[in-house]
Amino acid sequence: MFDITTLPTNPGCYLFRDVDKKIIYVGKAKNLRKRVKSYFQKKDVDSKTRCLIDSFDSVEFFVTDTEVEALILENTLIKKHQ
Repeated sequence: MFDITTLPTNPGCYLFRDVDKKIIYVGKAKNLRKRVKSYFQKKDVDSKTRCLIDSFDSVEFFVTDTEVEALILENTLIKKHQ
């Protein structure tokens, strides 16, 4: 497991990867640390989110200057890795 406190509080995008380093989710955040942390604080999550949490092995992140840049980057990453 990784240390969530090492994630920055800046806006940006994050990639959840499985044990084979395959990207299983691309997301964006106004605050990377808070957003990623939110996945692990919820007790009642839907089945899709539970599967994501159970499948991920690592998190990669990209810091942006603004939320708008994060949105554009998310769109680009999804298209690139789809």
